[in-house]
Amino acid sequence: MDASVILAAFDSDDELHEPCKVLLADEEVTLASLDLVRYEVANVAVRAWRAHSRVAPLLSAVDRIADDGGVLASTSVLLTRAAELAEEHSISVYDAAYVAAANQVGAGLVSCDVRDLVGKGLAREPAGMLGK
Repeated sequence: MDASVILAAFDSDDELHEPCKVLLADEEVTLASLDLVRYEVANVAVRAWRAHSRVAPLLSAVDRIADDGGVLASTSVLLTRAAELAEEHSISVYDAAYVAAANQVGAGLVSCDVRDLVGKGLAREPAGMLGK
């Protein structure tokens, strides 16, 4: 999953809050992410939400994911592939890194980013993962 799923799970104003919250709590689904997720969730908490106090709970959620399916490292090989995907799909290298990580482990990517990832067939929305 990318950072948008974790952020939506912690943001009750997000339209995808409920499915993201349920997905994070679903013990039937193995969750994994990319090490970039730590920077992204902390950045949103501090810069967009102006809520430094929310950094620790967000990072705790990432730690639970690390204990579940894992948090993959942004290696040179992965980021080289991400750069290729970014060019191919006209998306940021950040978004493409999550796609490359999911591809690397043979898993599907879950994201709330409808425009750049879900809409381009590179990810599925959280509700689509529930009950899997």
